Amino acid sequence: MALKTPIINIMTKAAYKAGNILIKDFREVENLQVSKKGIGDFVTSSDLNSEKTIIKILEKAYPEIKVISEETNPETDLDNHEKKWIIDPLDGTLNFIHGLPHFAISIALMIKEEIISGIIYDPIKDELFWAEKGVGAYLNDRRIRVSARNQLKDALVSTGIPWKGMEETHKNYLKILENIMKNSSGIRRYGSAALDLAYVAAGRYDAFWEFNLKSWDIASGSLIVKEAGGYVGNINKNENYLYTGNIYACNNDLIDELKSKLII
Repeated sequence: MALKTPIINIMTKAAYKAGNILIKDFREVENLQVSKKGIGDFVTSSDLNSEKTIIKILEKAYPEIKVISEETNPETDLDNHEKKWIIDPLDGTLNFIHGLPHFAISIALMIKEEIISGIIYDPIKDELFWAEKGVGAYLNDRRIRVSARNQLKDALVSTGIPWKGMEETHKNYLKILENIMKNSSGIRRYGSAALDLAYVAAGRYDAFWEFNLKSWDIASGSLIVKEAGGYVGNINKNENYLYTGNIYACNNDLIDELKSKLII
């Protein structure tokens, strides 16, 4: 196994400490304070406490690095700072507040326009997915690789479904969903894009696609997939998925076939 660098170690420390907060609150989810941010989009006291914990640890170790985080500093212009942390303190909030044990913490380090380090931590399963550019991808202490399935008909594909309030995207999404349903072995929708990407990297899923995500949903996962030998691209146009949020990921053998089914 590759030795973890100081950057990965501090990210891991922050994720583990925030994970303890989430586990404690998850056990008392019925008492959780929940405020509505928007249609289908919620913020909990756990989100905020997790975020504060992560930022405190990262800023103490690296005060010169800018923080971009979902809850308190959702800056959208990633070009404003040469170095930045991109943080999602609780990816899968809706799962969390409904008592579904499938959510994660995501932390990435971006330098200029490139993600160079990333972790995704699932505190319920105690699974830490991590990667650094050129070093490979790992699940805890074990090297991981994308799957070797080379036909979409054999592939298990994950996705995220546009929710209420995104009606303008529903019709197009349903056409794509039908394309994938007809041509794959199955589809899963678990409600955490970060874990979807981590699972592609680990070979649990063969492919993933989703529209309209934010940079903190996909920054770490995109690097982990690439370092696991996979491919990550932008749907429809030759643009950066970190900016558009329209992303697909798979092993290299499935790229052309999957992409053909995502175009309508």
